[in-house]
Amino acid sequence: MTGPRDTAERLGLMAGPPPFAPGRAVTLADWQDPPFNRWSFQHVRDLIPTARIRRGEAPARALPRDERDLSGVAFEVGGRRWDVDRLLAESYTDGFLVLYRGRVVTERYFNGMTPDTTHLLMSVSKSVTSTVAGILAGRGELDPSAPVEDVVPELAATSFKGATVQHLLDMRTGTKFDETYENLDADVRVYEQVYLWRPREGKRLPEDAIGYYATLRNDGEHGGPFRYRSILTDVLGWVVERAGGARLHELVSRELWQPMGAEFDAEITVDSHGNAMADGGMCATLRDLARFGQVILRASRPGRSLVPHGWIEDTIRGAPDGPRAFTSEGNTPGYPKGAHYRNCWWVREPGTPFFNASGINGQNVFVHVPTQTVVAKFSTWPTALSPRFSRLTVAGAKAIAAALEAGRV
Repeated sequence: MTGPRDTAERLGLMAGPPPFAPGRAVTLADWQDPPFNRWSFQHVRDLIPTARIRRGEAPARALPRDERDLSGVAFEVGGRRWDVDRLLAESYTDGFLVLYRGRVVTERYFNGMTPDTTHLLMSVSKSVTSTVAGILAGRGELDPSAPVEDVVPELAATSFKGATVQHLLDMRTGTKFDETYENLDADVRVYEQVYLWRPREGKRLPEDAIGYYATLRNDGEHGGPFRYRSILTDVLGWVVERAGGARLHELVSRELWQPMGAEFDAEITVDSHGNAMADGGMCATLRDLARFGQVILRASRPGRSLVPHGWIEDTIRGAPDGPRAFTSEGNTPGYPKGAHYRNCWWVREPGTPFFNASGINGQNVFVHVPTQTVVAKFSTWPTALSPRFSRLTVAGAKAIAAALEAGRV
């Protein structure tokens, strides 16, 4: 019988060297599929149009270093013992960085990735977009309780009429949208054609994302249960642009990337009319992803911060009915009691607090508030979703935070 490590070695997909290099041209039809995603997630701009998220001219914010050997940090999942080295080797890791009390304790690269390589964030992009929304809200430029048509009047003629900005942030509109990644006919795969992520297949589709939003219909009431639908963050991106008076890539640069002291430019994929894929199109370096996590960690505590403390406090606390809405559809197994989704963050343990931004194929940034630990990980899993790899990554992040705080490493 072949195990995960044996299968990975046989296919040449282990996280360590040598890096994967495609033997032929990677296309829009297969760039998200294994083994080609091992290359393409670090070369998105070679496949899809992108807009630059500029870091500005100021010096990068320093990341002090306090190197530790975390390789042997152990944890148990499903009755089996794991350690960090094994986690990284078996979960198709491209980059892994841990900050503890603002210092880099480990920074590791695999699969040809380097410190200046940008990597696709997938749905971690949602948390970046929502953070910009939170900064605008903190200045009174965006009201999360406002109906979306008050911010973008064009939405009054769509199924989003009556939804609030908060409904978009929390995935609680009534929008009908199938996010079954394995089904190429599902809405989540069809709209990728509009966003230039897949070749057009002869279907009559709108020219751009704005036109696509108008085709959507509802199958429930706004404010209902949590249902994960990426398109809602793209609509949120339009709302944020209108509130902030600039295109999304400019707002991310102005409000977040430059003020946080990013080291490198980032980028985000755009459609034929320049509309950014706010839900999953951002690409950034590992260090800057960790810096983003540190910004969120800092804002989780009272005091001056780039992101309003109240925004992160609200994210952790969630809506009064947030945990019930999160579980009522039965589509969020494996989360502890009290978990919820708020402001495009997965709040696993609000009482700790411990929460994360997450993207398919294994993109994550974890924030463990009491130990002041940030764990950033880029991966290229061979499947969009993997409950097994998710459980291992969460357990590994918690074990690292506990070991650092206890002084065991």
